[in-house]
Amino acid sequence: QAYNCLIHFYKSNFRQKNQHHSKMYALHTKKESAHSDGIWCCDWARVSTQPPTKADQGETSSPEVVEDILATGGIDDVVRIWSYKDGELVVKHQLTDHSLGVVSVALSPDGTKLASSSLDSVILVWDTDTGKRIAAMETGPVDAWTVVFTPDGQFVVSGSHTGAVSLYSVETGKMEFTLDSKSKFTLSLAISRDGKYLASGAIDGIIAVFDLNTKKMLHTLEGHAMPIRSLAFSPDSTKLITGSDDGQIKMYDIAHATLLATMSGHVSWVLAVSFSPDNEHFVSSSCDGSVKVWEVASKQCVHTFKEHSDQVWGVKFNKEGDRVLSVSDDKTMIVYTVPV
Repeated sequence: QAYNCLIHFYKSNFRQKNQHHSKMYALHTKKESAHSDGIWCCDWARVSTQPPTKADQGETSSPEVVEDILATGGIDDVVRIWSYKDGELVVKHQLTDHSLGVVSVALSPDGTKLASSSLDSVILVWDTDTGKRIAAMETGPVDAWTVVFTPDGQFVVSGSHTGAVSLYSVETGKMEFTLDSKSKFTLSLAISRDGKYLASGAIDGIIAVFDLNTKKMLHTLEGHAMPIRSLAFSPDSTKLITGSDDGQIKMYDIAHATLLATMSGHVSWVLAVSFSPDNEHFVSSSCDGSVKVWEVASKQCVHTFKEHSDQVWGVKFNKEGDRVLSVSDDKTMIVYTVPV
C-alpha cells in the first residue's frame, strides 16, 4: 500500500507539473468524415438572435439566444454549416451550388452570412440561418481565391490570379472597388478588426498592405520568398502574422511596416494562421499535419497538437479564445480546448 501511495504521489506530482506546463490543452471534439474528401477551409462565428418579445411582457423576459456556427468547405465541392453545442458538431446546412472544390469560406462578423469561393470562379453568399443563397458575386473570368468580409459586413473581399483585390457589395453582388496589389496571384487576405487595414499575400511572397478607407497601398512587406498561404491581424489591429510555404511565420508591426519576429517550428508549408481574441496567442497549421499554439510575447510555440493524419489546411479560434478548430485533407474536423 505504501508503494502504491508512492506511485500515486509521483503520478499526481508529474500530472500537476505537466498540467502547469501544458495548461490544459486537449482534444475536445473530433468529427471524422466531416466531408467526403479533403477539407480545405473553415471559419467560426457566433450568432445572437433576439426571440420576438410580447408587448405585454417586460424586455427582460427573453434573453438572447447565442449559437456557435462553424463553416467548412472542401474538395467535394460542398460547403457545410455546422452548429456547435456542448461539444457536438451537427450539420445545419449542406450547400451544394459550387461545381468545383471550395477554397475559402468566411462568416460575417455577426455570423448571419457566409461567403464561399470555389475553383469554379464563383463567389456565393448565404444566409446561415436558412441556408438560402442570397448573392452570387459577378467576378468575371478570374480565379477567385480567399474571401473575407469587411468588419461592417457590407462587402466581401476577394483576391484573384491577376493580383487584383476586389470588393463586392453583399447587397447587389456587384464589384464596387478594385485594389492593385502590384503582385502576382493573390492567395490570402486579412482585414483588421478596426476596418483600417487590408493585407494581401501573394504567390511570390510579397505582402501588400492597403488603407481600406482611402483604398491606397500603404506598404509592401517582403519577408517571405515563397507563397503566403494565410494572414491574420491581431484583434487590436496593430500586428500582422503571415504563414508561408517557406515553413516560417512572420509577425509585423503594421503602422511602421517593421518585422517583429520570424518563428520556425513547422517542418513544411504553413497553411493557415489565426489570432486569439486575447491578443496574446495565435495558432498555425501546416502540411506537416500539426496545429501549433504560439505566444506573442515570447514568440515561442507553447503547444503542438498532432491529431491529424494529413495536411491541415485551415485553423480558427472561436470568439472566446478557449477553443480552436482545424480541418484537414484527412476529412476530419477537430475542436481543441486551449487555456484562456
